[in-house]
Amino acid sequence: MGLHEVDASARDAHEAAPDGSDGDRPAPEREPEASDAPAPPASARGPVGTRLDAWWSNLLRTPRRRALWTWGGPIAVTLLAAVLRFWNLGHPQAIVFDETYYVKDAWTLLANGYESAWPEGANEDFARGDTEVFSDDPAYVVHPPLGKWMIGLGMALFGADSAFWWRASTALAGTVAVFLMTMIGTRLFRSTLVAVIAGFLLAIDGNAIVMSRVALLDNWVMLFCLLGFWFVLLDRAATEARLRERLAALRAGGGDPHWGPVVWARPWVIAAGVAFGAATAVKWSGLYFIAAFGLYLVLVDAMARRRAGLGFWVEGALFKQAPATFLLLVPVAGVVYLASWTGWLVTDGGYYRGWADEPGNAATGFWSWVPHSLQSLWHYHQAAYGYHVGVASPHPWQANPLTWPISWRPTNMYFASTTDGSGGCGQAECWSSIMGIPNPIIWWAATLATGYLVYRFARYREWTAGLILVGVAAGYLPWLAYLGRTVFQFYTIAYEPYLLLALAAVIGIVLGRRDDPTWRRQQGIATVAVFLGVAAAVSIFFLPLWTAMPVTPEFRQLHFWLPGWG
Repeated sequence: MGLHEVDASARDAHEAAPDGSDGDRPAPEREPEASDAPAPPASARGPVGTRLDAWWSNLLRTPRRRALWTWGGPIAVTLLAAVLRFWNLGHPQAIVFDETYYVKDAWTLLANGYESAWPEGANEDFARGDTEVFSDDPAYVVHPPLGKWMIGLGMALFGADSAFWWRASTALAGTVAVFLMTMIGTRLFRSTLVAVIAGFLLAIDGNAIVMSRVALLDNWVMLFCLLGFWFVLLDRAATEARLRERLAALRAGGGDPHWGPVVWARPWVIAAGVAFGAATAVKWSGLYFIAAFGLYLVLVDAMARRRAGLGFWVEGALFKQAPATFLLLVPVAGVVYLASWTGWLVTDGGYYRGWADEPGNAATGFWSWVPHSLQSLWHYHQAAYGYHVGVASPHPWQANPLTWPISWRPTNMYFASTTDGSGGCGQAECWSSIMGIPNPIIWWAATLATGYLVYRFARYREWTAGLILVGVAAGYLPWLAYLGRTVFQFYTIAYEPYLLLALAAVIGIVLGRRDDPTWRRQQGIATVAVFLGVAAAVSIFFLPLWTAMPVTPEFRQLHFWLPGWG
């Protein structure tokens, strides 16, 4: 039943059934086995499908209607995501949590080209609209500039007087990620319905909503890494098709393919390098995605050569194709990363900008040819790395990575209270919060689904499961090496899309297929419908705590399902 490794031509088959229905996963694609026997005729198996399947098939009976669903479904969940992310985005009109760094840094980047220092009490001044109180002195920051440049987009266009505009680009990133999820899901699962469900889950989850409504860096890491994932997925089929074409031409001419040819025409790998380089230019955790998906590409190339019948498929993948893939991916990412420091490089006021110009600091000998600006930048990176590996300052909302799968300690990013009846909750005392609590129904189900996909991959060698698990591993496993660091639950936004893709994959399995026995199909549809309905209801229940809506203390307390949430 698994989606095993198959030829590119089979993988790229159109998802719609001959009757035009597109409501669930089509029959799974897998390698044929000697033990396979012809399926019994439908009459011998009893009734199949449901009335809903018949209605859906009739509804999408024309190409125009199928196209409307193919694009209309993703657009609909994207619009839902936009509403949840942009509605009342300017509330609160205050610097919340780590916005104290990134919003003000973004504003000074626009003004000076480098992050600059602010006086004490600048948060309140900034929120009141007094945004020009910064100095020309440099500020020491430990993250690359690109995420702050992206946060600054809204302020560059419309000013920094409103919190809406210093959060708008981050909200846009979260909205675009939902549409991208549907495109990835369509490609992975060959079902628009399952793809739309994947997008819907990301659209309504609390972690994703909160991280789209505060001007922090991590949403940009998530979006750029998801783009890189999409490009790797596109490269998978395209490169195998090119490899087969090259081998067919070589064999037709009587040549010996031996280790096989090198495929250089891989524009999607270059695009992935750009995307992963951009993620790294937001936070260094993007490096984990470059490494993970770089190794994945090598393994995929090896399997493609094996399926193509090459005798030396391992050697060809490692010693011919892998170096070429490296050159298409890693240097491109490096160029994008270095370009993100342009503002620091072309000005002279940034922190450590003149370090190499000071006596005794510049390199001598072999490295003396390196420009002083790049030597100073390298020193900056050494200092930032020292900070990252050593940061262990206690924080009331820090969360050990071992607890991330159950979201034991989500981050409270904002809290305000009133006791004079002016809060707007209908009582004298009102509380407002922005808490990064994920939708527990979605999050816990996604954690279980990821574990199930590990089994599916080990048992059936499903390429879809393997690819999704690479994304989860790249975003989560490296943090297990830093259990003593001060880290937070909201870092999980970087790999949340892959958790939700795992959940969507399991939902597709539960839904079954149109030719399943009627009882099996009915149970699958009912189970998924109930799950999605409960998940949506839970999101509605938690929405006030994700968006700083005023509520009573008693109502707020009802949301603390685990001790670590309060």
